[in-house]
Amino acid sequence: MKISELQRFVAIVDQGLHVPRAADELGVPLASLYSTIEKLEAEVGQPLFTRSKPNWSLTAPGALLLEEARTRIAQAPAPAPTPQAPTGGKAKASKGKGRAPIVKGQPKPYKKRQGR
Repeated sequence: MKISELQRFVAIVDQGLHVPRAADELGVPLASLYSTIEKLEAEVGQPLFTRSKPNWSLTAPGALLLEEARTRIAQAPAPAPTPQAPTGGKAKASKGKGRAPIVKGQPKPYKKRQGR
């Protein structure tokens, strides 16, 4: 089990077993959260929630997994900070005015007209 999956499971329980609210808190799509639940249930081999229309409830294996998930999350090392790209850089020198925009119906500004 991945730590991120366990964090999602704990977030569902912390939000009062309200999956859409947990998805909003985590900033993940609702379908992703449901697939995480299915993965965890497949690994455990038993359902973690009793699903009924008005509300969900935690099963006995779900309660055991909740305790284990909270201890694993507490023991997990902090994620490594993402490296920041260096700011600034070389300033580019101006190379003149560049090409003028092409206007339809007029000769191209960068082509010289051929004299006779």
